[in-house]
Formats: sequence, C-alpha cells, structure tokens
Amino acid sequence: MSEFTLADLEAIVAERAKASPEESWTAKLVSKGQTKAAKKLGEEAVETVIAAIAEDRENLTSETADLLYHLLVVLKIADIPLSAVMDELARRTGQSGLAEKAGRAPS
Repeated sequence: MSEFTLADLEAIVAERAKASPEESWTAKLVSKGQTKAAKKLGEEAVETVIAAIAEDRENLTSETADLLYHLLVVLKIADIPLSAVMDELARRTGQSGLAEKAGRAPS
C-alpha cells in the first residue's frame, strides 16, 4: 500500500469541493466562503495547540489531521495549490530560519 500524502488529501478536497453542500462537509465549508473556513482552521489550530501542551499524543495526532484538512480547504478556496506552499518551504530551506525571519518586513 502506498503512503497517503498531503497531495492526496489536496486532490480529495478538490474533488469533494465540487459536490453538493448537502452531501459533503468539504463542499459545505467551501460554499460558506473563506471567512467561515478560516475560522474553522483557527479553531483546529487552537485545539492542536491544546493537545500539544497537554502532551496528549493521540489527540495531537487527531487534531493535526483536522488542522491539515482545514488548511487545505482554506488553500482551495484561495486557489493556492499545495505546490506553491511547498515551493515556498523549499525556498526557505536555503537559509537559516533566523536569517529568513530577519529578512521579513516588520509587522
């Protein structure tokens, strides 16, 4: 059996986004728009952090799966392919994290 990848999940999200919102949670999220999907992503991020702080490995695994799924939904709505994110990560590996952070514009 081949390994399941984020690219596989991205393809599933894209396919399910085409379904009826009455038949698919993904389609329902997409139909409600970026604000709703981003709020759900934020909720999942918080739940992931809580599981990490609690050192709850099982829950951390589950919440991370939810987080990755909702991140890919947000990227789908924004029409940003996972490959663009991976390209950005690859670009950043050419320098140290400290140098990369120092090169960012102040927020």
